[in-house]
Amino acid sequence: MALDSYRQKRDFTATPEPKGRKSRKSGNSFVIQKHDARRLHYDFRLEMDGVLKSWAVTKGPSLVPGEKRLAVHVEDHPLDYGGFEGTIPKGEYGGGTVILWDRGSWTPVHDAKKGYAKGHLEFELKGEKLGGRWHLVRMAGKKGEKRENWLLIKGEDEAARSADDPDILEQRPESVATGRKIPEVATEKPGWSSKTGRIGSPLDPAALKGATKGKLPDFLPPALASLAAAPPTGARWLHEIKFDGYRLQARIEGRQVKLLTRSGLDWTRKFGKPVVEAFRKLPVGAALIDGELVVETGTGASDFSALQADLSEGRSDRFSFYAFDLLHLDGHTLTKAPLVERKALLEKLIDAAGDDGSLRYSGHFDESGAMVLRHACRLSLEGVISKLRDSPYRSGRGKSWVKSKCSARQEFVIGGFMPSSVSRKAVGSLVLGVHEEGALRHVGRVGTGFSATVAEDLMKRLAKLRTDDSPFADKLTATEARQVRYVRPELVAEVEFRAWTGEGHLRHASFRGLREDKPAAEIVRETAKPGKRPAPEKPPKRTVRLTHPDRIYWPDAGVTKEGLADYYADIWRSIAPFIVGRPLALLRCPTGIEGQQFFQKHAWKGLNPKSVQVRDPQDKQGEPLIAIEDLDGLMGLVQSAALEIHPWGSTVANWERPDMITLDLDPGPGVGWETVIAAAGEVRARLEDAGLAAFVKTSGGKGLHVVAPLTPKADWPAAKAFTKALADAMAADSPALYVSTIAKAKRKGKILIDYLRNQRGMTAVAAYSTRARPGAPVSMPLAWDELGPEIGPAHFTVANTPARLAALKADPWGDFHNSAAPLPTARKKR
Repeated sequence: MALDSYRQKRDFTATPEPKGRKSRKSGNSFVIQKHDARRLHYDFRLEMDGVLKSWAVTKGPSLVPGEKRLAVHVEDHPLDYGGFEGTIPKGEYGGGTVILWDRGSWTPVHDAKKGYAKGHLEFELKGEKLGGRWHLVRMAGKKGEKRENWLLIKGEDEAARSADDPDILEQRPESVATGRKIPEVATEKPGWSSKTGRIGSPLDPAALKGATKGKLPDFLPPALASLAAAPPTGARWLHEIKFDGYRLQARIEGRQVKLLTRSGLDWTRKFGKPVVEAFRKLPVGAALIDGELVVETGTGASDFSALQADLSEGRSDRFSFYAFDLLHLDGHTLTKAPLVERKALLEKLIDAAGDDGSLRYSGHFDESGAMVLRHACRLSLEGVISKLRDSPYRSGRGKSWVKSKCSARQEFVIGGFMPSSVSRKAVGSLVLGVHEEGALRHVGRVGTGFSATVAEDLMKRLAKLRTDDSPFADKLTATEARQVRYVRPELVAEVEFRAWTGEGHLRHASFRGLREDKPAAEIVRETAKPGKRPAPEKPPKRTVRLTHPDRIYWPDAGVTKEGLADYYADIWRSIAPFIVGRPLALLRCPTGIEGQQFFQKHAWKGLNPKSVQVRDPQDKQGEPLIAIEDLDGLMGLVQSAALEIHPWGSTVANWERPDMITLDLDPGPGVGWETVIAAAGEVRARLEDAGLAAFVKTSGGKGLHVVAPLTPKADWPAAKAFTKALADAMAADSPALYVSTIAKAKRKGKILIDYLRNQRGMTAVAAYSTRARPGAPVSMPLAWDELGPEIGPAHFTVANTPARLAALKADPWGDFHNSAAPLPTARKKR
């Protein structure tokens, strides 16, 4: 057996070294242990075939290329030994002091097994002290020599040093685990460090009330939350942010880490090395940690669609594991301990590993659950999980965990699909169902939210599941069944939607991703317990027919033409006051944001009749301009691939008198977001000093827009003169911060105060309009107290805006038009 020699040499009743066992799966870790025994040496260990292949390097590794260091091959060690640090009693085999001098991962340059057998291993190290290319070369044995001698040699690369450079052994003598040096470990009792406390855990799990001794379980079915319309109230509850990712358990046993799905599947290999390595850094021997693996996008919020995209691309650099519960630690079962005590222990444990972004502690809030949910929804997060503070950990769905969502979202069974109208290789929409009373019930379809790659991947998967018979218990209507290809109901889709219709079908659904961690047989309709949150207001109906509704406008976000139409229908009452009855300029992208784009001010042949053509009073013989009067007019623009809407600052009822002015704060290279926020505050102060109200919105691009409503009395030249004077004054007062000229050469490290939009015929992107940029961002009105680092210029998108608006108690721009004031004839001095 691989570890027989290791075990035969040790008395495990006398030595603290781990007995260990051979792992069934092989990883790629390496460790170097500095070992002060009869003489000081360095034990170099490479993980191979489920054990640590080991060499005793008498003088330690050298970073000087070509310098040969004798490495005596010794017995294989168990993977658990890779975390050992302490003192082996005198008289025992290897008696002396051991510290963990370096650790990390290794990658063979050629076939490792063949190289090991032939006696030449060439590999690369990625450790905390050592890196680059190395060689282990077996020497020819002398007759009668029992030990097997190898040479450890550094390769020539950027990690190498010259003979004149500092010796890494003298420069870095400390442990990478505890920061201690050999003499410090030798004087401290086993298992204890004066620098980190108890080795193996930053806090004694036995101290927790309800903790019991027990074996590390292979897996525990997870605790699940029940859906509620609103968070529970009272001091008994704490509230955590609900993540939008994969629920996983991290099982740690020595150096072996497993990431297990909610059904116990081992998905460790799916998520790459960074997260696994982060768990290996924890100072534990054995642990079971509950949490969620996510990808956080540029908005700062976790995004399941982005997680799915990274998985399909084989990308692992953006994965973060948020740990929120600790179920087992170093021989102690903690499930009966109070939640707050488990979390306190978990927080200290995560802190001990250091924050590299891959492993994070999920904190909680003690404030009102309703307030936490409201804030989460304003930031476009998924929702809140409320938990009883003193509750034990109970597997299955119970009453001690409650989830409240910002928008309706759940899993559905895929029972069929409709092919894309623009690509034979892709799906256009999915036909969905849920299980009720032992049968699969049809609940509608989802036709947006897939990127082009996902739509093609779904077609490949579903083609293998085709069947002639409908899997739904109820017969679809002729309209519902048209062009549908039925499939065996085996795949599960996660879908976000606005509400249920009276017929029990989904309204405005958007695909978020496949849920391969959830069996189709368990998918039922989720219903919330009664709460105080009102149902979303029903949007007006649209009558404009969309051709090719599954045409993808934003490939990275998967937003289709139908998805854009759903978005505008949802937020119609918010956007209408800023685009109805105004001349409009449009940015049109007929094949989406990655294709041809052109700015269009004039009406064209084929413009949908629901959109209105208007004549400029100063150009009555010229081509007509574009305006809309209602939702169908906006749908006509969607049909025409208008992905940005830029209205004039005046209406068609009063062309020459603007009713708003806009200052566009456009940061140049090197300008931080906090500086842009401060600039918006200064513009606000100057406007208010002049007697005008100031409102702020994100641009959906790089900056902020500060907008002031006007009583339409002053003409366009006056509006331009006023805004130019304001911009010039800011640039004169703070020339290191601001410029008011458009020249790019002068803008590096400064913010352009762009006032040129405030003249006749010029436009600015409308509040709530989408932008033709990656991610499908939206120009979002904000309350002034919402400005902060957590909300960037492109934070709000087509996907998250409707949920934000539904969560707001008050429209931050609700008083915009009521706040209109006359443009001052002369600016007041500050």
